[in-house]
Amino acid sequence: MTASLPFRLVRAAVFAVVCLGLSVLAHRLGGGSVSAPVAAGGLSLAFGAAVAASGRERSLAVILPLLGGVQAVLHVLFSLDHAPAARDAMGHVHMSGLAPSVGMLVAHAWAAGLTALWLARGEAVLWGLLRRLTTRLRLVLVAYLRPVCEPVVVVAAPEPGRLRSVLLASAVPRRGPPYAQVPLLSG
Repeated sequence: MTASLPFRLVRAAVFAVVCLGLSVLAHRLGGGSVSAPVAAGGLSLAFGAAVAASGRERSLAVILPLLGGVQAVLHVLFSLDHAPAARDAMGHVHMSGLAPSVGMLVAHAWAAGLTALWLARGEAVLWGLLRRLTTRLRLVLVAYLRPVCEPVVVVAAPEPGRLRSVLLASAVPRRGPPYAQVPLLSG
């Protein structure tokens, strides 16, 4: 089952907003900041990646690398957004360059894995629901959009004449052995 363009765009928009929201939140919790133009660029990046992948149901094997790649690009984009010298003075715990620390890699791997599992399960539920709804809708449409047939008027044929012969006309239909008159002997 493939998705139509409006459905693909809605799915991509939801993915992009959630992806960017979680990325900005995690970046802010890590001590970084994200400007509005960089957030808009990250939103368009996430939207573009999601539109490319939203044509049909995707498994965890497709979602995890895609999500990891988008997350890495967003991380680099967010890291390039702020000046390291000014942020270090304010106690920024994020990396000062583009090479992440081991803790940062673990945090990104954990976030990408958990989010990919969540998205893969959501994909399975969404497409399962759509398949069921499509089947039900087809059944309803077949039942209610059948051409209405006018009732056929059946003209009764005249009742046929009796098929009994004259000999059988006086016969009495009974079940059981034939009735025989046997004279009784008294004695």
